[in-house]
Amino acid sequence: MHAGAESLRTVCARAQERETMGKERSGIPKQYKWNIEAMYPDESLWEDDFAKALKKAEAFKQFAGRLGSDGKTLLRAFREADRVWLIAERVYVYARMKRDEDNREPRYQAFADRAQSLLSGVASALSFFTPEFLAIPGRKLAEMRRNEKGLDDYGYVMRRMLRRKAHVLSKNGENILARLGEVLGATGEIFTMINDADMKFGTIRDGENARTEVTHGNYGNLMESRDRRVRKAAYNAVYRAYAAQKNTLAATYGFNTKTDVISARIRKYESSLEAALAGDNVPAAVYDNLIAVVNEHLDILHRYMDVRRRVLGLPKLRMYDVYVPLFPPRKDRVSFEEAVTLMKEGLAPLGKTYCRRLSEGVDAGWIDVLENEGKTAGAYSFGSYDSMPYILMNYAGRLKDVFTLAHEMGHSMHSLFTRETQPFRYGGHSIFTAEVASTVNESLLMRHLAETRKEKDERKHLINMYIEAFRTTLFRQTMFAEFERLTHLAAESGEVLTAELLSSEYGRLNAKYFGARVETDAHIRMEWSRIPHFYRAFYVYQYATGYSAATAIADRILTEGKTASNDYIRFLRSGESDDPIELLKIAGVDMGKPEPIRDAMKVFGDLVSALEQLA
Repeated sequence: MHAGAESLRTVCARAQERETMGKERSGIPKQYKWNIEAMYPDESLWEDDFAKALKKAEAFKQFAGRLGSDGKTLLRAFREADRVWLIAERVYVYARMKRDEDNREPRYQAFADRAQSLLSGVASALSFFTPEFLAIPGRKLAEMRRNEKGLDDYGYVMRRMLRRKAHVLSKNGENILARLGEVLGATGEIFTMINDADMKFGTIRDGENARTEVTHGNYGNLMESRDRRVRKAAYNAVYRAYAAQKNTLAATYGFNTKTDVISARIRKYESSLEAALAGDNVPAAVYDNLIAVVNEHLDILHRYMDVRRRVLGLPKLRMYDVYVPLFPPRKDRVSFEEAVTLMKEGLAPLGKTYCRRLSEGVDAGWIDVLENEGKTAGAYSFGSYDSMPYILMNYAGRLKDVFTLAHEMGHSMHSLFTRETQPFRYGGHSIFTAEVASTVNESLLMRHLAETRKEKDERKHLINMYIEAFRTTLFRQTMFAEFERLTHLAAESGEVLTAELLSSEYGRLNAKYFGARVETDAHIRMEWSRIPHFYRAFYVYQYATGYSAATAIADRILTEGKTASNDYIRFLRSGESDDPIELLKIAGVDMGKPEPIRDAMKVFGDLVSALEQLA
């Protein structure tokens, strides 16, 4: 960090002494904010890029009706489309990140709205490209590629486009959908405003009987309190707030789901699931196999719940008992500096270059560390092709926050290696591969700590943490995936997704996954209403598949050493240059088969058996 910075340990300690966890952004030390000014040192430059993107998008219309004329024209159009999207992406990323700093700030609410409109405008201006490209006869396109070798640089892009041929509308149809893009995405924006800007949970009495405001950022901490009264109070406060908005949230999610269904039908897909998976060429069987294999192993999760009940000394668990650590660590707080050190030690098997570049990123201001009022909850990695790969966190000094840091750094390092190697057109990642890059880091860090910390109580704590990582990533995200499958099937059959229907289906799934040792309640039936990822349909299953793949890759790195780590770095450099299932084969994993999920379930079972013996 920057020289002379106040230590994060002191900052966090002072924050805990406050009556609430809320803090205005102006009170956060600069050293713990991301260096977003590197994108636009003066916001007039943002306005310039905004105008430039609009101008270039309008100028792009010159290619309309000409794409099939010759190879040189098609290549120019591909390259110009990249330039337009690169600028528009930069404008959008900056606006969204500035809004995420404090969702209450009107200036950046307006920036984000304008940026969203810009993306819709660019999409509309370029909407003729795909249908016109797909109208080029196959023989003509082959001739154009023979005459213009530069088109080979867009080989995978063209292959992906040609796969969509049966699902692309006419020029007018594509233009209409592009113009509607902003409206079609409105439900997600509405949920964000309700959830991050408007939702308040009130205050409760903490473990020291002091008034504490419940926020998105500290809810996880409160649910891990050793004081069951605190856990229950926080749980009730949060779900009462969501229940009070249940009809609004049901309508929001219901229309979001209906949008998925209608969009899939317009594009002539058999289902909204098929439409969601088509872009990455992932067969629906991969999604269904995940749910099936996890359901086959729910008995292991039920065994773990029984261990949890026994260790906590309860006749029956409640949902507010499932997050509290069974074996608290001896050291409760980890400073950010310590977290970075632990992370680098755990990731050492990835090589010196990986760790050096990671350290440079921390020092350069990639990370926005602390929670503040209005800040978007949770954590993410984000950035444009030509920016830093930024990380938003709400770091609270827990050991689990160290794993969140490692997770998000995995995403950012993936972006760094990809953008240094791949051109803009292949400079992103599918979520299918991105979640592997983040979870490999978590797995390596966990195994490092498990190997280096031998004291029995600490080993019990780490094993429990590892089990929880499996539970919250592989099992929980699969449960979410199963819920999304059910809600979309219901919408496809014409059912209205009322609050009661959503709550009933979610409650049934929750009971199935957690088993008889966990007593269900009316509150947990509302959990569907607070999951942001549900506003990006069929997204969360990739956390579970990614976790399975990452477990296999981490095993390989630790057993095979440099050869495996080199293969993994090659995978990180591959970006979106091929279908995700093919890219993962570079790192030695075939996710087209159920074996990686079954292997992950075996690791989970071994961990539960070990905890049963130690507890």
